[in-house]
Amino acid sequence: MREYLSTERIEPVKRLVVERTKDFGEIYEVFSINDAASQSERCIQCGDPFCLNKCPLHNYIPQWLKAVAEKDLEFAFKLSNEPSPFPEVMGRVCPHDRLCEGDCTLNDGHGAITIGSVETHITEEGFKHGFKPYFPGITTNKKVAVIGSGPAGLSAATYLLRSGISVTMYERSDRAGGLLTYGIPNFKLDKKIVERRVKLLQEGGLKLILNCEVGKDIPFEEIANEHDAMFIGVGATKAKKASLLGENARNVYAAMDYLTAIQKKHFKLSYDKKFDFKDLNVVVVGGGDTAMDCLRTAKREGAKSVTCLYRRDAYNMPGSQKEYKNAMEEGVDFTFFVAPKEIILNESGVAVAVEVIKTTLGAKDATGRQKMEEIKGSEFRVNADIIIMSLGFDPSIPSFLAENGIDTNSWGGIIIDEKTYETTTAGIYAGGDCFRGADLVVTAAFDGREAARSITKSLLS
Repeated sequence: MREYLSTERIEPVKRLVVERTKDFGEIYEVFSINDAASQSERCIQCGDPFCLNKCPLHNYIPQWLKAVAEKDLEFAFKLSNEPSPFPEVMGRVCPHDRLCEGDCTLNDGHGAITIGSVETHITEEGFKHGFKPYFPGITTNKKVAVIGSGPAGLSAATYLLRSGISVTMYERSDRAGGLLTYGIPNFKLDKKIVERRVKLLQEGGLKLILNCEVGKDIPFEEIANEHDAMFIGVGATKAKKASLLGENARNVYAAMDYLTAIQKKHFKLSYDKKFDFKDLNVVVVGGGDTAMDCLRTAKREGAKSVTCLYRRDAYNMPGSQKEYKNAMEEGVDFTFFVAPKEIILNESGVAVAVEVIKTTLGAKDATGRQKMEEIKGSEFRVNADIIIMSLGFDPSIPSFLAENGIDTNSWGGIIIDEKTYETTTAGIYAGGDCFRGADLVVTAAFDGREAARSITKSLLS
């Protein structure tokens, strides 16, 4: 260990731009055993590791780095899979530059350890060696229902099954995974990765019911009566609006509608052909990871031009800097310091441009972030054939919540006891984006894990 003076930080090999923009294959290669070991050897084994503390799951990062450096793959696999429900997913989609790698001690002067890539390596290499996360089988007479199969639901199911509790999962879509399946493009997360985890859960005892929307295809009360507890992880799928004149035009789309349609296309399912943007000028409003996903998807789908409009600068974008860099490499155009004011329509009611106003950063607010200020008289237009709004998401409130005494707050988030994850109705728990609002995959996974632990304690103590 402590080889940071003689070994530099390296990134995983990335496919060439001219190749990767022609398809939706993952752009990063998985670290080889030697590369993973050499990067892990750079770890200085801090007494108070910032990387572990910054990780929402509190992964045993220094410990599994040491195991990888010592070529003890089996131990690294067990350490990595203990606090995390799907580390090979986290290694691919987490914004490591804002979390573990951002707080790595070596980040100041030497370059952070490539933690995310080592994390991916551990599980992928472990699977190649036949390792599997441990499930004891159903060893209790307790039954829990999980509504939603996104990151929070899959995480809750993982830790309930590890406790020997029977889990039935209800998913309204045709595939499990939620955001992991229909919200994150294949070039970041191949769907076979998600399918493999779901299969492992099914082998561990999970009963998965697809194409079943709770409250519509099956009564919530029926599920509640048949189970000892419930976990709600329905995410946040309602697109935020900008309240702009013209934003309801037929060629102005919500980000998730676009990403879902293109994923259906890659699954060779029926999809709305209006989302084929080949040879069109596409403008995306927003600067988060979902916006980057839309931009990079449109590029691969053959758009004539792809432009991102964001009201601040690149440094202040809420998404991962890695995703911004990848989008830049792939030919996406960025226009910073502009805020949309109106969607311009032609005489037929079709959007043809976004009118924006230039912005600047002013005084800092209470959180220390500079406030955005508009520059009067600086309006101009950005022409577009297609406009995608990527401004975040709010929870979509199912009617069964209020009908069963499950309270929500002013913006639709489910109210929970933040220590136990129990809602205002006893025996019903919730977590993930339906509680937090749109957030990270890793925080949803944390919520699912902690809720499962509370449920297990309640049912088995």
